[in-house]
Amino acid sequence: MGIKFYENSRIFKLDTPKSTYMIGIVDEENFIGHIYYGRKVIDADLSYMMRLHGSSDVPTKNSRDRVTFMDSMPMEYPTHGVGDFRESCLSVKDHAGHSACSLSYISHRIYHGKQKLPGLPATFAREDECTTLELICEDKALQLQVTLVYNVFEKLDAITRSVKIYNSSKNPIYLTKVLSACLDMDNRDYDMITLYGLWSRERMINRRRITDGKQLISSLRGVSSHQEQPFMAILDKNADEDHGEVFALNLVYSGNFMAQAEITQFTMLRAVIGINPVDFCWKLDSEESFTSPEAVMVYSNEGIGGMTRTFHDLYRNHLIRGQYKDKKRPILINNWEATYFDFDTDKLLSIAREASKLGIEMLVMDDGWFGYRNDDNTSLGDWVVNESKIKGGLKHLVDEVNKLGMKFGIWFEPEMISPDSDLYRTHPDWAIQIPGRNPALARNQLVLDISRKEVRDAVYDSMYKILSEANIEYVKWDMNRPLTDIAGASLDSDTQGEFYHRYVLGLYEMQERLVSDFPHILLENCSSGGGRFDPGMLYYSPQIWSSDNTDAIDRLRIQEGTAMIYPLSAMGAHVADCPSHSNGRVTPFETRGYVSLAGTFGYELDITKIPEEDRNMIPKQVAMYHKYNDLVRTGDYYRIASYQMNHEYDCYEVVSKDKKEALVTYIQVSGRPNYRTRRIRLKGLKEDAIYRIEETGEELSGGALMYAGINIENMWGDYLGKLIHIVEI
Repeated sequence: MGIKFYENSRIFKLDTPKSTYMIGIVDEENFIGHIYYGRKVIDADLSYMMRLHGSSDVPTKNSRDRVTFMDSMPMEYPTHGVGDFRESCLSVKDHAGHSACSLSYISHRIYHGKQKLPGLPATFAREDECTTLELICEDKALQLQVTLVYNVFEKLDAITRSVKIYNSSKNPIYLTKVLSACLDMDNRDYDMITLYGLWSRERMINRRRITDGKQLISSLRGVSSHQEQPFMAILDKNADEDHGEVFALNLVYSGNFMAQAEITQFTMLRAVIGINPVDFCWKLDSEESFTSPEAVMVYSNEGIGGMTRTFHDLYRNHLIRGQYKDKKRPILINNWEATYFDFDTDKLLSIAREASKLGIEMLVMDDGWFGYRNDDNTSLGDWVVNESKIKGGLKHLVDEVNKLGMKFGIWFEPEMISPDSDLYRTHPDWAIQIPGRNPALARNQLVLDISRKEVRDAVYDSMYKILSEANIEYVKWDMNRPLTDIAGASLDSDTQGEFYHRYVLGLYEMQERLVSDFPHILLENCSSGGGRFDPGMLYYSPQIWSSDNTDAIDRLRIQEGTAMIYPLSAMGAHVADCPSHSNGRVTPFETRGYVSLAGTFGYELDITKIPEEDRNMIPKQVAMYHKYNDLVRTGDYYRIASYQMNHEYDCYEVVSKDKKEALVTYIQVSGRPNYRTRRIRLKGLKEDAIYRIEETGEELSGGALMYAGINIENMWGDYLGKLIHIVEI
């Protein structure tokens, strides 16, 4: 069992294969202190790390210095208003308007397995895969019960955390801040990695030193956002891909969040993550409960790469669900960059006929098939087929595509409404807007208030009708603007602070209905590209569109940052048209295929118009995908070189779990003329095994491949690539 309680010392010890997490109950008031998180140790008691030098340091023995104790003790779940002036995790307002809260341990439960979180996505595990600790705490004055939940995975260096809050008083309590996790630790001159960006430049890697004060990342856009990712890694300043300690936090949530690292006055480090408290206030009536989103903690003493591989295994095996969880995805062709809004049945079938000949397995009809949608100014919310475009109806089109041996997929933007739409003319109050103010438009659209059940039901019913009338096997769920003008028409003045979270809960409910009613459908989430690429979305869709930027060279950086946390199988990646619709760059068709192979792999172009040379290459790329996808989807990912860092080339490797096979992708961005070869050293192989390099026939030991390396000859040109496939003999 990964969790032990030592009754005499009142210490909880949580062990993963390579890490230990330790919690202690302190003083007669039963404060919950954080003792240790790091490399696995055999010790049962490291309470000296809390720096409580004898009984005189605790409040019951030294009440004159209670504030000093509260502001310096490493806390497991700090609260506001009682003397801890560092960032808190829990803040309230009671019926008298007071904000103080203090938690004391009262009991605990330890059991095998892992419970679901009501209404929220979360990791899952069988009883033999996970052990759970519930620390039950209370604030007696408030009559508030808080349960800290820890889930320890038996075979992964991952611990997940969530918080349940129950109001046992007779009066409402307003929760003004509920974070999911806190980590108090010694400051060892750490660095911090976060992922920042903007539209078409998602998840750029930012590494910087953690300095005095607070370093915050957050979103207030109603989505996890293009600009920030609900992820933070704290790591040794000398840590690299293969060496050093890393402590990572990732929030399983798709709305407003905050993650923060703080160096305190006593040179301690406090890291927190959870729902963004700005504009958050949840009214907790008597005998009601609230559950926070799940936070994932990953520890690695094998550098960033070790952290990455743990996240990949956790999310592939314990977060992604459904029929495609462990299954190869169909190679699709999406008509967006091929046609934009200018298409009809004949055009789509012409693309499908050519695609089917070349081995492409699915046609996806993107935006423009419904209402009077000939541009992006109208019809969102009117999910009725436009039969002037889709001649003969949707079923006819789908049947004709199926006759070609292809599956069919469709695009929706269920959360949006156009002012020029039948839905808005009928229900203008369904759009999020503040009475008396003109709501702000983005992309000439408003957002539906899906915190309201009647709105969710109406939108979902229209989707259900479309998905039931034809053999649709894929849905792309898009969301193209942030939330503004926040007001919930169904909420009172004292519950308006619940809106953002209720919106996300409504989104989760809708997607749960979709995957339950249509379990055969492959769902791909999207938000103006990668604006909602987060663990919460992965619970409903096994893949997410990584970015609207389909340029192969820009995708190297986007996919590197994404793959730092998320498995390659989750990254939507397509071979797109050139010149690139994102930046005008021209790259070889072959290179575009290599870059897209590190994802779900598909096409986004007009296959009837591309050069014959490129078209003739598609069957080879299709064969490449089928040859390597099982390895790419399930193997261990190693980063060998970063184009973002060196500005010249990119290189990554996927190694099978049994270490018998590996695939190296090398992309030469800049073909500098002043070198003849570049040497790369592989990773993750068996030292004493002999491998054959498929492309050259060379036979070398794993040790030679990893420590001596192999030579990559200069290909004398920009934007060129190659694959290197090695197999144990």
